[in-house]
Amino acid sequence: MNWVKEAIAALESGKAAQVRPHGGSMRGRIKSGQLVTIAPVAPDDVVVDDVVFIRWKGNYILHIVRDTDDDRLLIGNNVGKINGWAMRDDVLGIVTEVSD
Repeated sequence: MNWVKEAIAALESGKAAQVRPHGGSMRGRIKSGQLVTIAPVAPDDVVVDDVVFIRWKGNYILHIVRDTDDDRLLIGNNVGKINGWAMRDDVLGIVTEVSD
């Protein structure tokens, strides 16, 4: 997952990252290999239906915010799976654009 390292480096320096993640969990919203722009975001600005780049159980994933509860976000994919609650502080960025 080379794109993860590139995204983290860009976001930590306050810049947007453009990556081409692969996988099927976000199909219907993000196709495998599409160009995805991820921008820095203040965790408190994240709302339901945002797609976030987030630390999750030792990994980094792009998932949808399904619900919020103070300092926590309920995240899931686009094919019906709910992963669980994550801390807002684990959000590294927000998807601002998806293109071919």
